Amino acid sequence: MFRCGIAYPRCRWIVPLLLLFAIIFDIIAIAATWGWVEDEDAESHYASMWEQCRGRNDQWDCKSLMEFSWAQAVAALMIIGLLILIVAFIVSCVALCCTLNITLLPFIGVLLIVVVVLQVIALIIYPVKFNEQIFEGHYYYTWAYGFGWGATILCIGCAVLFCCLPRYEDELTGLAKKKYIYTSA
Repeated sequence: MFRCGIAYPRCRWIVPLLLLFAIIFDIIAIAATWGWVEDEDAESHYASMWEQCRGRNDQWDCKSLMEFSWAQAVAALMIIGLLILIVAFIVSCVALCCTLNITLLPFIGVLLIVVVVLQVIALIIYPVKFNEQIFEGHYYYTWAYGFGWGATILCIGCAVLFCCLPRYEDELTGLAKKKYIYTSA
């Protein structure tokens, strides 16, 4: 017999794993000491979420971005988003891995939507304000900034899954009748 479709019982393990990857991506983006912004040649100016550095060779002058209120807001939004994401991960492990608690899934979806909103705001404020106040040429938003967007995109996907999974309770528990595309007569 030929069967195709989603193996729903695997979602019980895969979705929390995706949230774990989102947490790792967020930690990388927040903790990076460089890699949010680089100048065109990556030789004279670079910045992270926390500071910007200018110079050449081994002589760099680094200044904190935390003197700007927009940078403080970006840091606060990213950290609050990370904390809510960690809570969502813990609740998802309880709801899906330990026991199957379908009633918690929409709550996790709402938590993830809050994370997405906070991080999208932070990831939009940063380049707008950086270009407005510090811009001195051509800059590229690089790997650490990309990890922030990667975590946000994973959260969007997981939020959709958590909001849709309660409709498939029987499939998640393995109680649903198997459907075959082709059966022999």
